[in-house]
Amino acid sequence: MGPQAEVSTIVDCVQAAERSGVFEGAFVVDHLCVPQEASEGSDGRYFEALTTLAFLAGGTSRIRIGVSVLIAPYRPSLLVAKQVATIQELSGGRLILGVGVGYIDGEFKALGVSRKRRGALTDELLETIYRVFEQDVTESNGQPFVFSPRPARPLIWVGGRGVRTIERAARYGDAYHPINLTDDELRERSARVRELAAEYGRPAPGLALYAGFDGEVSPLVDRLGVLGEIGVDDVVIYFHRYADGGAFRERVSQFTEEVAPHFT
Repeated sequence: MGPQAEVSTIVDCVQAAERSGVFEGAFVVDHLCVPQEASEGSDGRYFEALTTLAFLAGGTSRIRIGVSVLIAPYRPSLLVAKQVATIQELSGGRLILGVGVGYIDGEFKALGVSRKRRGALTDELLETIYRVFEQDVTESNGQPFVFSPRPARPLIWVGGRGVRTIERAARYGDAYHPINLTDDELRERSARVRELAAEYGRPAPGLALYAGFDGEVSPLVDRLGVLGEIGVDDVVIYFHRYADGGAFRERVSQFTEEVAPHFT
């Protein structure tokens, strides 16, 4: 977002992450119509997430590419399913699809989407993705159609902090991807996700979280240790703001040399 939403910068960043050999994935965020009052730090400049992932897929070969998180209610479900399948096919199966309900009132208003329906629309998207990735011929609005290409369904991370997210993650998620929870809340809610998944007859979803890295090594090492004890499977390292690709590469190098050696 902001000045960093520039071709050479995003290419530098994703390729630096891939070359490091430490990071398994590189993620973008999602906003479409940021209101002016919410645009501080970005000036409202955002690349659209799925289009950007398709672009980054062509500039990489090994690293996973993901969105954390796609705001599901903003887009028609069947169109998203087609875009997701296309990125998954073109990237060789490297997509991680984080999905959330969104929160900025003005963005919902600009898009003409009822914020009150955000949960139902998110469930609709997830149900659509599961359905179309299971069979070549499916149906929508009473019309059968061919869904192709149909690669393997991407990993789905269900994001959010609400109570409803727990059930959604248990029903649809390969990972539960909450934000802004205390460690006690995280333990309690992740246990509930596993319980519900068992009731639905699904494998227990993993646990994926954020951890910020501003260049201070010891706090991050300590935090990652705590997350490991809690049972977190994946951590998205958030580098905060960086001026350009060079600054990002420096942060990647520091993480690789000073943080990663503390962990297997």
